[in-house]
Amino acid sequence: MRRTGVLAVGWIAVAAVVAACGAGPSIRPDVAVVRENPGDPGPSESETPDAVPELPAPANELAWRDCTAETVAALNLPAGPTGLVLECAEISAPIDVAGSVPGSFPLGVLRARLEETPQDIAPLVLTTGTDIPSSRAVAALATGPLSGLLAARPVVALDRRGIGSSQTIDCMFGADRRALADLGQFGRTGEPAERVAELGRQVTISCTDYLQPQELMFGARHAADDLDQLRRAWDVDRLGVLGIGNGATVALAYAAQYPQSVGRLVLDSPAAADADAELLAEARVRGAEAAFDAFARQCIALDCSLGPDPRAAVEELQGLAASGSLAPVSSNALLTAISAFLGTPRGDLQARIRELSDVLAAARDGDVMPLLELVGPAEAMLASDGQFVSRCSDGQRWPTTMRAAELRESWATIYPLFGADGAIAASACTAWPSMPAPPLPSELRVPTLVTTAAADPLVGNAGLETVTGALTAVAAPWAAVSWQGAGYSAALHSTCIQAQIEAYLDGGELPPNGSLCPA
Repeated sequence: MRRTGVLAVGWIAVAAVVAACGAGPSIRPDVAVVRENPGDPGPSESETPDAVPELPAPANELAWRDCTAETVAALNLPAGPTGLVLECAEISAPIDVAGSVPGSFPLGVLRARLEETPQDIAPLVLTTGTDIPSSRAVAALATGPLSGLLAARPVVALDRRGIGSSQTIDCMFGADRRALADLGQFGRTGEPAERVAELGRQVTISCTDYLQPQELMFGARHAADDLDQLRRAWDVDRLGVLGIGNGATVALAYAAQYPQSVGRLVLDSPAAADADAELLAEARVRGAEAAFDAFARQCIALDCSLGPDPRAAVEELQGLAASGSLAPVSSNALLTAISAFLGTPRGDLQARIRELSDVLAAARDGDVMPLLELVGPAEAMLASDGQFVSRCSDGQRWPTTMRAAELRESWATIYPLFGADGAIAASACTAWPSMPAPPLPSELRVPTLVTTAAADPLVGNAGLETVTGALTAVAAPWAAVSWQGAGYSAALHSTCIQAQIEAYLDGGELPPNGSLCPA
């Protein structure tokens, strides 16, 4: 019998070791460097607006409660700096602001601050969209080595519908969820892309049945509406928004739908604007390969347990997983664990490099238990039911099974570790109802800061040119700053990037376009 579930419309919500050559906390001074030839010169002086108004502090506070201990424990994070305060709250947002579907649902909000953080100051609103839960990103920032950003102002995470601390979506059968996470590797026959497409059809039917009549209310447009509900709850006229990865897509949709409500806009490691699913998938695969290369270089320097050629060792391990020799760990589960580990901000870089190396070496030598302990949290962070629903809702022009099979062959050569599975995974949403593309601004007068990382294992770095092109098309002033390290989100990894963001938030002035932050 097919699973169905109708959530009450009154409250529905349907919910690092970054290893670069010096990724993560740097041993060198984190000082921005301006390139002599930055490429696009950005906006001219005549295009730069006059003084940008200060961001307003909330006139009304949410019903915050201290959730420091429970958040740290639930996410298995370190305690963080002395005086760290994590506070949880909830806001109610309409299912559809246009009223086509009545009712509302709860969204989870997390605020991170230090004891010395000013009380009467505008917070920075952070959204990671569907990449990872926004609350997870803020909690990792707050408890990690780069928590100093919180001394200037609070950082507030709004979890996207069905993700993180927002009302959970539980729309898949357990067996289907497991099979999709494994890309149908175990107990399924047929070509890999066809297996995944069929799993996607099964999951699409169960999720759309479960979510009716609001199954089409989980795209970036509705996520942007939810951001505005937070603004309304605070009773302020403008927000300062930091959109990371897919969250940058949400932030641009917010600027498109509520242009007068944008006080500051930071697009960090943005996904490519108005791109099809194939381009986005390749960007992720390319970023993961680059992040792994950075890890491998560090691993060699530390004489790690993977031996003199860590890439060859892990490619061999991935081959074992693909053949079933690491069962119950599938090839895709292995790669998910690696991507999550490489993307997450970490403190002791060398210790984390050794940790991942030891886990992978143990699996190579026949002990998969340490790897399984990484797979579970990684899948919970990157592959929830709510993330599937929202990613499918945002995606455009999904590749057919035939195209996915072609990509599998070519990407396996170009991207030998992540390419084959990345191509197959792109066929999972082919059955999802077609939805409009996330909107882009038609006007934007607020200066926009765009930041990128050299090797992002969850998003890639293909979004810079498309996003700045969209800003240029509407004569919006912007500047780009690049962090030369590896990891998910430059803002979560680089104090140099954080300093650029805080200076911009404070006065609204952009740094020189083309600035570089060292790894």
